[in-house]
Amino acid sequence: MGRDYALYFFAALGSFLVVYIVLPIVTIFAKQALDFEMLVKTVHDPLVLEALRNSLLTATATALISLFFGVPLGYILARKDFRGKNFVQAIIDVPVVIPHSVVGIMLLVTFSNAILDSYKGIIAAMLFVSAPFAINSARDGFLAVDEKLEHVARTLGASRIRTFFSISLPMALPSIASGGIMAWARSMSEVGAILIVAYYPKTAQILVMEYFNNYGLRASRPISVMLMLISLSIFVFLRWLIGRVRE
Repeated sequence: MGRDYALYFFAALGSFLVVYIVLPIVTIFAKQALDFEMLVKTVHDPLVLEALRNSLLTATATALISLFFGVPLGYILARKDFRGKNFVQAIIDVPVVIPHSVVGIMLLVTFSNAILDSYKGIIAAMLFVSAPFAINSARDGFLAVDEKLEHVARTLGASRIRTFFSISLPMALPSIASGGIMAWARSMSEVGAILIVAYYPKTAQILVMEYFNNYGLRASRPISVMLMLISLSIFVFLRWLIGRVRE
């Protein structure tokens, strides 16, 4: 059988996007390595460290909130047919298509001073844009669980809630965890909505913009590198952990 040139062609086309993603990442790390002095200076900047801490804490809190409310909703969407279900699923996906600056305006108009320049505001902005990842992943995870297993447990006398925690949730856990990771990653990357709702307390995402506007590219690059290192390290570790659970 001859070579399948179609696969080579598709691989060549697809590799463009891989290179396009990898190139900026490698470039920024390489250039920062040549300016190690500025990186050391940034690492010892209290404002930068506090901003990184704020980003990590709020993103983690947002991911947990997304899972706490998103897992039950995902279960309902996977197991029940009801009037308006398609509308609910459409509403869940709406944050994906709304410009981030508009999200900030919407939240500010809705909640006003209750979230303005506060941790609550940061989490509110992150939650709006990241919740769909947790909900949809939970729904897909429960859809992959064979309902027959749940029915068997129910016929043996287990309640719905016991069946959920003993069968449905453990089997759907890898997908749910993936959704939590994506919600966390999306929260860490949010800028536009946070910029409008909660410029303070400062997060690393906002601080990068502030340093770039005030001091230029050289000053903002180390913060970007640190934020990428932390985010990528946690993301890769959690993905690896989920992979081990699935084995």
